[in-house]
Amino acid sequence: MAEETKKSVAVPASEEVVVTDVPVPEKPTEKEAPPQPEAECEVEKAEKPAAEEAVEGGAVEKNKITESASFKEESNKVDDLIDPQKKALDEFKLLIQEALKKHEFTAPPPPPAAKEEEKKPEEPKAEEKKEEEEPKPEEKKEEEESKPEEKKESCEAPSEVPPPPKPAAPVEKEEEEKPTPPAAAAEPSESVVEKIEEKVEAAVEEIKETIVHEVPPPPAEECPPAPTEEEKPKEEEAVEETAPPPPPEEVSIWGIPLLADERSDAILLKFLRARDFKVKEAFSMLKSVVAWRKEFKIDELLEEENVGEGLEKVVYMHGVDKEGHPVCYNAYGEFQDKDLYNNTFADAEKRAKFLRWRIQFLEKSIRKLDFSPEGVCTIVQVNDLKNSPGLFLLKKELRQATNQALQLLQDNYPEFVAKQVFVNVPWWYVAYNRMISPFFTERTKSKFVFAGPTKTAETLFKYIAPEQVPVQYGGLSREGEQEFTTADPASEEFIKPASKHTIELPILEACQLVWEVRVVGWDISYGAEFVPSAEGGYTWIVQKSRKIGSSDEPIISCCFKSGEPGKIVLTLDNQSSKKKKFIYRSKIKSSD
Repeated sequence: MAEETKKSVAVPASEEVVVTDVPVPEKPTEKEAPPQPEAECEVEKAEKPAAEEAVEGGAVEKNKITESASFKEESNKVDDLIDPQKKALDEFKLLIQEALKKHEFTAPPPPPAAKEEEKKPEEPKAEEKKEEEEPKPEEKKEEEESKPEEKKESCEAPSEVPPPPKPAAPVEKEEEEKPTPPAAAAEPSESVVEKIEEKVEAAVEEIKETIVHEVPPPPAEECPPAPTEEEKPKEEEAVEETAPPPPPEEVSIWGIPLLADERSDAILLKFLRARDFKVKEAFSMLKSVVAWRKEFKIDELLEEENVGEGLEKVVYMHGVDKEGHPVCYNAYGEFQDKDLYNNTFADAEKRAKFLRWRIQFLEKSIRKLDFSPEGVCTIVQVNDLKNSPGLFLLKKELRQATNQALQLLQDNYPEFVAKQVFVNVPWWYVAYNRMISPFFTERTKSKFVFAGPTKTAETLFKYIAPEQVPVQYGGLSREGEQEFTTADPASEEFIKPASKHTIELPILEACQLVWEVRVVGWDISYGAEFVPSAEGGYTWIVQKSRKIGSSDEPIISCCFKSGEPGKIVLTLDNQSSKKKKFIYRSKIKSSD
């Protein structure tokens, strides 16, 4: 959903995103040009040299990677907008209102191409008429030779025959052309009379055939127009004028009607921000999104079941960040499972199914957001690259599917990501990100945060509370029934290198105290004991001090039932040369 790749806005500078343990090549070479988006094969060719150059860089510096200023989410309250933004929002609403009245979203007017298609059937008719009219000059020439007066068109039926006196003209003409002796002209002989009668009959037959061929049926179009045919369209227009206009159409996106209430403002602001508050571009994007949702059949997709079986561990929602944004985790390393990979990307049909599942998952997650002005209507994306060395560069099918999904998210889900956190970042992703970064705007890049394997938990804790972070990422949140839930807050402290650190958990009365602790990366010694408040009381060893390695159990839980006031003292001995992140929480349960 990096929808902001197309347009950018000014981003307030607040803080720098720093990653200290992701290796970087010493000097980026000039050959590492970003891939061209037009051809996918060019991208593949560009990606491989970049990764090789990163390896050929020789010595790797473990220095800071500084990204652009951190993104600060804008308010969805109309009163908090500046005047140009308020004006753009008002113009945007007017355009949408007019479009709803004209039914442009569901029943747009026929495009010019459609109008041309409507005219095309009429064109052959015109050609046919021309073809029928073309032989007329030849026929008229024959008539001129026989009878010039017959050139005039007639509205009489073609079966009617002219009166016998009329064909006398061509006979006289022939006689004029062939003069006879005076005696013969004055008193024609019987043979001459017979010849003249034969010529007259032949001329009459020729005229009949000519008239029948020349006058096309039906004669209604050539005769004076009938008033009833002209009056019909006028009557229809009068009926249309009197008919009431259809009511404005209703269009909803993510379950919220356009122009409904304040929740609609939050949605419209997403489109405006994605297009830098350019109203016409935002309106064009909105119409495109509505059309795509109908074509993709989003409403039907929401009702489908078992679309993405086996993908529950690849993409899932878990907890919220410190500002209340839902957190979505993307664990691409799960595709190292060959069976899962083949079942998801083996052919075009399976990739299409994966894409539908990804859109369905996102749609269901968005429906749970609060689009009120004070609500949360964005999410945080955590992208886990663990166990995925070269996954995007080497596995073509996965890259194609993810690129296609990314394109759909960019085009149809504007401004839904508050933060993009990349954790367990391997060395190759540094080169990969450097190649694709020119295609992102400053606004988009300001949402990116990168963390290597040893900084994953620390980076996540910066944005997400430890009790909300899954245990596999260094947090305290576990599946199943546990003593603690995400509603129980945790505390964080650092343990200095080569030093001991103690934590005291007070017990004010007879009760049962439960607690759980975790050191990110462990490799330290840990122990717990109970110290009574009364003088001369005995100290109880609750958990014997022992060294816990990084591969041991991530969270240690314990409980102690006390019959007197006192305190639990947790002792942590860090003999390593690195400081350690220590998180813990406790609560008192009433004693039975």
